[in-house]
Amino acid sequence: MPIPTERDEAATTTALAHWLGRVIEGAREITVTDLAVPDGSGFSNETMLCTASWTSAEGSPVREELVVRVKPTGYQVFLESDFELQYQLLEVLDQDTDVPVPPILWFEDDENVLGAPFFVMRRVPGRAAPDAPPYNQEGWLHDTPAEVRRRLWEGAVDALIAVHRVPTDKVAFIAKPELGATGLDQIFEYWRRSFEWAARGEEYRIAASTLDWLESNMPVERPTALSWGDARIGNILFHDGEVQAVLDWEMLSLGGHEMDLGWWLFLDSFHSFDVPRLDGLGTRDETIERWEAGTGERACDLAWYEAFSGFRFAIVLMRIGQMYESFGVSREDRGDMERNNPVLHLLARQLDLEPPTPFETP
Repeated sequence: MPIPTERDEAATTTALAHWLGRVIEGAREITVTDLAVPDGSGFSNETMLCTASWTSAEGSPVREELVVRVKPTGYQVFLESDFELQYQLLEVLDQDTDVPVPPILWFEDDENVLGAPFFVMRRVPGRAAPDAPPYNQEGWLHDTPAEVRRRLWEGAVDALIAVHRVPTDKVAFIAKPELGATGLDQIFEYWRRSFEWAARGEEYRIAASTLDWLESNMPVERPTALSWGDARIGNILFHDGEVQAVLDWEMLSLGGHEMDLGWWLFLDSFHSFDVPRLDGLGTRDETIERWEAGTGERACDLAWYEAFSGFRFAIVLMRIGQMYESFGVSREDRGDMERNNPVLHLLARQLDLEPPTPFETP
């Protein structure tokens, strides 16, 4: 679902064309066209697609399909956007690892161009598995033969493994030592504070009980290693049966690799909530087995990491529900997504809590 940001198309394309004239040496006759918001664009950043054309300094015509990501300036889903860190990490992954990401082109911190800092990537051909409706119900992945889905699933898990092979010293700048001694301590404290911020003094029974459980059952091993954050098949671009790019790094951290595996498995459960899973997509056990074989690590604390995944996802849904409220969408139209959703049902099931009820009140 697109972020509720309204832009004047003519003003935006003109601003981008003038800006490209500054960053591309010798370029002239620059035009920017076909401005659009991609299908499935999320809430945490504004994302635009466009086509840029110009004549190079050597006189040759150039045409680039671009993706522009703009730092959020209004409603924020996350406590902190880490927007600049996203760009820095993508630059490292693009230039110094085998993790498939879109080629990173430029970063601009001058807010006068688009109203906020932004960065530009080269658009990669491909499509991702849809979230709405869930890919297990309909869409191109649903309609793909099972044997092809199997190959796509294998490539997706291998892309996750590639992320987890990135040496920590290459991405040490992500660390937030003011939040804790290890990467896991840091990201846990970040989300504890996020819950306090998102709750706004109100009671959220299942999320609060989950936090209590998480605090009482912290893993003995507290890793410091790259975590993609929003690690799932829906954030991977596929083209001609192959992985093209790993997308959406808004939840990046040094929280460790098993955190991504836990998120992957929890989101798989979420997207198959009351819906049969597609043949060809690996089972839970197959996913764990392939990940362990590819990383050389053991998944020892998955119950904790899956509960932590549900806790984080619950906070995201809280903020999205509050966003709808802030835009005047009625409870009847937006539902009770803050307190009654599949994420909370999954958490209640895992932690043996009383499940949420329709329009549950504090």
